[in-house]
Amino acid sequence: MKKRELIMVLTTILAVSFLTTGCGREIPVKNGSKVAVSTKGNKFTATEYYEKIKEDNIGTLINMIDHSLFDKKYKTNDEETKEVDGQVNQIRSYSGDSEETFVSIIQQYFGVETEEELREMLSLEYKRNKAVEDYLKDNLKDSEIKKYYNENVFGEVQASHILITIDVKDDATDEEKEDADKEAKKTAEDIIKQLDNGKKFSTLAKKYSKDEANASKGGDLGYFDLSTMVEEFSDAVKKLKVNEYTKEPVKTEFGYHVILKTGEKEKKALKEVKDTIKETLAKQKLDDDKSLYYETLKNVRKKNKITWNDDTLKKAYEEYVEDLIKKAKNS
Repeated sequence: MKKRELIMVLTTILAVSFLTTGCGREIPVKNGSKVAVSTKGNKFTATEYYEKIKEDNIGTLINMIDHSLFDKKYKTNDEETKEVDGQVNQIRSYSGDSEETFVSIIQQYFGVETEEELREMLSLEYKRNKAVEDYLKDNLKDSEIKKYYNENVFGEVQASHILITIDVKDDATDEEKEDADKEAKKTAEDIIKQLDNGKKFSTLAKKYSKDEANASKGGDLGYFDLSTMVEEFSDAVKKLKVNEYTKEPVKTEFGYHVILKTGEKEKKALKEVKDTIKETLAKQKLDDDKSLYYETLKNVRKKNKITWNDDTLKKAYEEYVEDLIKKAKNS
């Protein structure tokens, strides 16, 4: 019998410990506790069973608690179903067409026996993630939100660029790659010197840029959201004033860029982007501190005023959660 089923059986035994059996016969008593199971010459009470398994199965009990906290608040919807389906399909992709391999994988890595149990586990994790994100969003300080807004939210910008690619063959040696990189960077630096000497950006873009889609337009990219560009490119544009160009080549996965900022629209009001900022900050906090997930779940349970009527269970719970936090900090 699996641990989860054992816990459910235990719950049932304790709930009916003062009732009679269906056939009208009372469950016998041993040392003041109802007998749960008898063998030839031995009787095992519900209390004995409870004491034996409660520490070993604290993870299962926590799952039961979290189901009671999150199942109603975060009802299964299309988004959750899509997420769970995707994870199950990914796990199945590792097992080919072998059901035996699939079962072996979920037993070894997830501690479950069937796809149904796997889906139940993934569903709970999805709901836990939602609960953690909501808690973190609700507890963000206004100063954090305003700081992010001031430093990271921008209106659409207009820019032009000159792209110098790093041209090497697929079978190039490390030395050849390094030489090609230096040559591309030097070309970009020479272009910046020409700009410093009064050359027009559009003229140089038409002559040098390897971005065929925009070179003929003087490198003009039009207006765009900074989030649509690679990070290095966006970071460089953020620092520029309108009609200012980069004084050093900007390297990205595409090569070296010389960038001219030509326009910037007013950014959206804080109230229009506040929800998006809160989501971003919550995810950043979780990325920066892997233990925060477990710390937050602990706080969510505490907020829901869970009462422990058994000191041993409470201690087992606290030790279990602290162990998860410790492992996450060290990972």
